[in-house]
Amino acid sequence: MTTDPLLVESASKLRAALGLLFASEETYQAFEPGRPYSPKEREPYDALSDRFLRAFESSLKFFRTWERVQEAALSETFRDMLLRMEKLRLISSHECWIALRDLRNRVVHDYLPVELASLYGLIIEEAVPEMRRLQAAVLERIETSKD
Repeated sequence: MTTDPLLVESASKLRAALGLLFASEETYQAFEPGRPYSPKEREPYDALSDRFLRAFESSLKFFRTWERVQEAALSETFRDMLLRMEKLRLISSHECWIALRDLRNRVVHDYLPVELASLYGLIIEEAVPEMRRLQAAVLERIETSKD
């Protein structure tokens, strides 16, 4: 659909961030809140959190690039941008992405073990499937147009 270099580059960065998140998902073991984890044992969970944050931020950058390149205008609000991405079928729903933004904010600020277990579960169960959907939609629009 498009071969604009800015959009192709943004899609490439998004794909790289998503690839790291998906790699964390493949080795994910449920977090046990009552178990004392050594720093080394915490590394996969820290990586999952960090990779989710990067994938989320890369997604937003891609959406903004899409707007600049394809729409020639930026949305005034986060919600407007999500509504546009939903209309384009790049995301499943704006509500889902508002929930993902809330999850992102909670990941950044919550450190209690019980809350961490819940957050890791939400990343795996809700964020990763939505990010996989986004990746497929982006590939459909960007990658197939390069041929």
